[in-house]
Amino acid sequence: MKAFVITIPDHEVSQHAADVCIESSKVVGNSFEIQKFDAVIPRQVNKMMRDYRLEWNYPWEGSVFDFKTGLKKSAYPTVNKQARIACSLSHYTLWKNCYNDAEPYLILEHDAKFIKKLDINIIDTDKFFIIGINNPLFATRKANLFKQIIDENTKELQLVPTIDSFEIPQGLAGNSAYIIKPKGARQMLRLVEDHGLWPNDAIMCKQLIPALGVTKTFYTEVQGTPSTTSR
Repeated sequence: MKAFVITIPDHEVSQHAADVCIESSKVVGNSFEIQKFDAVIPRQVNKMMRDYRLEWNYPWEGSVFDFKTGLKKSAYPTVNKQARIACSLSHYTLWKNCYNDAEPYLILEHDAKFIKKLDINIIDTDKFFIIGINNPLFATRKANLFKQIIDENTKELQLVPTIDSFEIPQGLAGNSAYIIKPKGARQMLRLVEDHGLWPNDAIMCKQLIPALGVTKTFYTEVQGTPSTTSR
């Protein structure tokens, strides 16, 4: 398994948060090394979208119903549109690399922090191709309900909780920390090919990926750093 923390180059807050993430992994005793992955930055977006032959297919205002997926796509609070797209491109690039490397990736956003040593044996499961390991509290909407459903389930590896009606994309807790296998990476690449590029935590949802799971044990939590995409 390779491990990466997405880090914005020359960005003091992002670099510091990534350093905290890397150090926290050492403190809990993880044996793997986390590498910083240079995040896509806004000025790179247009060229990368052309190079990857991608189109952004998500609303900037209001909500639209996507008949192809049966999902309601609701705009995220976004001041800098290019920053939002850049975040998705960072994850997309790692998905491509994971698929090409043919080995699992642990993908962390810079605000993730380890609170427990990761049981890497969870990678061996054949049931889930993508596994979230993050505490939902302060990381996602309806976080208390998200956590309650996980806590009440006795299985260590379980399906992503259902916290809303079907048409609302529901995925991992903030997409701050997850393991993705090559099969999962290929699924994500195909989804982007079929539906266009969305915010990464919207397109990585249980409605589109049946093999999307979470751990009952929370191995990471968010640091609470300011958002670099919503502001």
